Amino acid sequence: MTRVLVIEDDAIIGEMLTLYLTEEMFEVQRVETSREGKFALGSFNPDILLLDLMLPDASGTELCAEFRQLTAIPIIVISTKPSVTVRIQAISSGADDFLVKPFSMQELKVRMDAVLRRTNALSPAAAQPASAGTGTSAVASGPQQGLTLDLERRTIVLHGEHIETTFSEYEIMKLFYQHPNRVFSREELINAVRGIDSFINDRAIDVHVTNLRRKLEKNPKEPQYIKTVWGVGYKFMN
Repeated sequence: MTRVLVIEDDAIIGEMLTLYLTEEMFEVQRVETSREGKFALGSFNPDILLLDLMLPDASGTELCAEFRQLTAIPIIVISTKPSVTVRIQAISSGADDFLVKPFSMQELKVRMDAVLRRTNALSPAAAQPASAGTGTSAVASGPQQGLTLDLERRTIVLHGEHIETTFSEYEIMKLFYQHPNRVFSREELINAVRGIDSFINDRAIDVHVTNLRRKLEKNPKEPQYIKTVWGVGYKFMN
């Protein structure tokens, strides 16, 4: 059973979420503060997190960034703020999706299913067993010397160092890695990361690529791994 951690201090919304998701066969735990949420990450071990950005002991997109540092599971932000700026800031801070209150419970479930599909779907390459004796599921070799993917920890390994990423950043990098030199349009990256039924736009893709460059490139302004193909999208260099 999929475990959902709901961090929401509004009693009415929190109860609605708990009742609906329980009826949809999710195992749900709800807490009302960021402090309780951080504890529940370890004690409840959720598969997905629903995070309100306005909590009694913390607020703002920096809260999302803090939770992203603590967990690699999908995070869906739920907020009363409808502005595009807040959405982009939340996604840039590690959110995998964003819903504005009030929202349809059916839409919430569709979006949850979408991010969980992306998390659980293993590509044929990812499904291959690790090389004998390696003790890890990391890809043994890659298009760029010194860069591999650790499929078990869902991290990028650069020159032996594990680089932590958001869910979306990792999915984009996995796609690039498996298809070196192929040019991907922003629309293709949107569909690969999220599916057509979940919120993300061209600007969010650009933000994810910018964040990946900051983490991987010696000089993000002159990238060697992820190249921009002007007027089309991006490609990962072999």
